[in-house]
Amino acid sequence: MTTVFNQKRGDEAPEGRSEAPERLGEDASLDPHEDAPAGQIPRAFAVLEAVAAGGSSTARAIADATGIPLPTVYRLAQELIRAGYLVHLKDEKRFALGYQLHRLAVGLHEDLGIPRAVRNEVCAMHRDLGMASYLAIHRGTDFVVVFVADSPQAPRLSPMGFGFHESPHATAFGKVGLAALSIEERDDYLAGRTLLAHTDRTLTDPVVLRRQLDEISERGVAWEHQEFQSGTDCLAASFKADDGMLIGTVAVSAPVRAYEGRTRHIEDRVRACASRAGRAYRLGGHQG
Repeated sequence: MTTVFNQKRGDEAPEGRSEAPERLGEDASLDPHEDAPAGQIPRAFAVLEAVAAGGSSTARAIADATGIPLPTVYRLAQELIRAGYLVHLKDEKRFALGYQLHRLAVGLHEDLGIPRAVRNEVCAMHRDLGMASYLAIHRGTDFVVVFVADSPQAPRLSPMGFGFHESPHATAFGKVGLAALSIEERDDYLAGRTLLAHTDRTLTDPVVLRRQLDEISERGVAWEHQEFQSGTDCLAASFKADDGMLIGTVAVSAPVRAYEGRTRHIEDRVRACASRAGRAYRLGGHQG
């Protein structure tokens, strides 16, 4: 089973959805030219996330989930409806996500576009090794998982599905990204940052982590031994653009015992997948 993100774009709202509610409540009026109050943007995002969590939601449920006062929820909802980020289900008296969000998602996925050849390589690595296999795209210190190939026999790490991008110090993906930074960039990233311990093996000492990142930079692969999840090891290998800039990583995860007697073979296979993925990206492989 592979995780792929594909959607068809709908240009028109389905029947039963209106562009704006006829009456949102007594505090529903909001001058669209009025300067946004402090905290408006974080509150708008909180409203969208609350609606997304339930598929649709009433204003009261949004207020309860976010702690935002009900009149403010109504005001924000009306602005989001006007902008196309929410729609109002009149008959159900609920709010749902709007179609403008899909345009943003399409833009993101085009930017992170996955060549068909790369998806095939990651799937082949999953079949060959019997391990959950991943593709992540990097942007500076950030990375995001964009493709996963797994199965009931070799499930992915939870919550490492599409969009996962957290805890770079504790994941093989993230260690590769941090190792690709210059010394100055790496120091800036780690300065004053608290490194969260996910297990008792997570490296939280910046000095020790820096030494490990130096080794990863030299080798081009990152091992992570039960740092993100107890009982599971991960391995990631990087691939780069012609100018040496990091594009992404391919990785595998599996229970510790799955690596016994196979460490060299697994590392060679992951390196080979990374090499082919890099070639596909550099050649501008077709998406599909």
